[in-house]
Amino acid sequence: MLDKIKLIIAAGLIAGGIVGFYYFEPETAFLYRLLGMLAAFIVSLVVVKQTIIGTAGWDFGRSAYVEIRKVVWPTRQETFQTTLIIFVMVLIIGLMLWLFDRVLLIGVQALTGQGG
Repeated sequence: MLDKIKLIIAAGLIAGGIVGFYYFEPETAFLYRLLGMLAAFIVSLVVVKQTIIGTAGWDFGRSAYVEIRKVVWPTRQETFQTTLIIFVMVLIIGLMLWLFDRVLLIGVQALTGQGG
């Protein structure tokens, strides 16, 4: 039950930050309104972090970061070569499909008597 209350408070903080951003538009500078909205978002994140859902989300994010660090990313040369291979294959398949379509068109025209 306490978690639900915290989540409602966090949602209220986010809504309050957005409402405040637009409510103070005529008389307050954009930077101050933006900082106020960001402060409301940060406080709401701190409140959500105190819940079971927030803790699970934080743990998931940390685990995802650890997994990203384990990935062996391709070098610039490998990326270029892979992109080039894909480009060439798309070009070849496109030409094959065009040729197949052309042959079918000629065949249909011959069967139906259309075309000069």
